[in-house]
Amino acid sequence: MEERIELTTPLTDKDVSKLKAGDMAYLSGVIYTARDAAHQRLCDDLDAGKPMPFDFEGSVVYYAGPCPAKPGKPIGSVGPTTGGRMDKFSPQLIEEGLRFMVGKGLRDENVIESIVQHKGLYFAAIGGAAALMAKCVQEAEVIAYDDLGPEAIRKLVVKDLPVIVAIDSLGENYYEKGRATYAK
Repeated sequence: MEERIELTTPLTDKDVSKLKAGDMAYLSGVIYTARDAAHQRLCDDLDAGKPMPFDFEGSVVYYAGPCPAKPGKPIGSVGPTTGGRMDKFSPQLIEEGLRFMVGKGLRDENVIESIVQHKGLYFAAIGGAAALMAKCVQEAEVIAYDDLGPEAIRKLVVKDLPVIVAIDSLGENYYEKGRATYAK
């Protein structure tokens, strides 16, 4: 039986070094939601020399735009968005220290190169399981870009959010590995 991999944010270089593409892990601690519009705003703010709404060092950004919370719940369904939609923004943000991302789907070569160069990770979350993912969220609050509605940046406190290492710090790509295995 494989050892359960539990990660607590902020992530460290030690965490990164032990993770390989295909590893299942459980994230706990603070993570941040951000989708396309928030990524555009972050990059625009960086270009304008404005401060970022959270410290990128060791932080994890979850590509998600949550549904409104039901009474008594911190958040509504919160499933992953396709990571490729953030590809044009990710290299700049990775360069600035935002090395850890959670989404679904493939990433382009520029993002993979940035992940390797800066020793980052891209985690895949389970698409279609947004209600299940919401059960891992203990707290949620909008911290930036409230005008973006569901795409505002939220600070989430999560416990045991299930993720798979899709691209590790060496550039090994679990999506490609899976395709090669299936092709055989």
